[in-house]
Amino acid sequence: MQTGAEFDGQAFWITSPAVATFHEKHLREEYFMNPILLDFPDSFETERLLIRAPRAGDGKAVYDAIAASFSELKPWMPFAREIPEEERVEINVRRAQADFILRNDLRMHIFHKETGKFVGSTGLHRMDWKAKRFEIGYWRSSEFSGQGYMTEALNGLIDFARRHVRAKRLEICCDSMNTKSRKMAERLGFELEAVLQSDDLSNDLSEYRDTCIYSRIF
Repeated sequence: MQTGAEFDGQAFWITSPAVATFHEKHLREEYFMNPILLDFPDSFETERLLIRAPRAGDGKAVYDAIAASFSELKPWMPFAREIPEEERVEINVRRAQADFILRNDLRMHIFHKETGKFVGSTGLHRMDWKAKRFEIGYWRSSEFSGQGYMTEALNGLIDFARRHVRAKRLEICCDSMNTKSRKMAERLGFELEAVLQSDDLSNDLSEYRDTCIYSRIF
């Protein structure tokens, strides 16, 4: 038996305690929990990498990677339409640090364990905590191209999302012409679910582009 109710302007249904299963109770508790109260690690490691939440002071390393990788990033990444000022990057990093704590966005920075060098960035974005749906984003420094670091980091992130964030659906969205990103999604076991025609503008704002939606369901 279910009864209707309303809380904070949102309608929901309550299953009678007599018939509610443990799974239903657990889902209900998670559904109504404010994400800021969710506890999970802010870092994890893979064989060669440390992946962690942004920290104040990361801006210099991120800026250097953007500047060194600008020609590779410019066609695809909105933040790389021009090389940003270092101060702006540090401000962005500190906002990302705050967003991680607030569970508004889960950006994570990737570092090489042996050298401490900044490898790139990944994370879970455009989140729907109730549906457990998250979009994976990523970019890496050109210095670490062709060595499998991003594949390693993303496999770690997927495991993190399943174990700690209890993701039900993960998405990777990319420009249909971004063949490297499309191959990455397929390598990670994501399936092409849809192609949205003329969904967005190219990064230089010169033409309309299609967007590929890849997904993995758990």
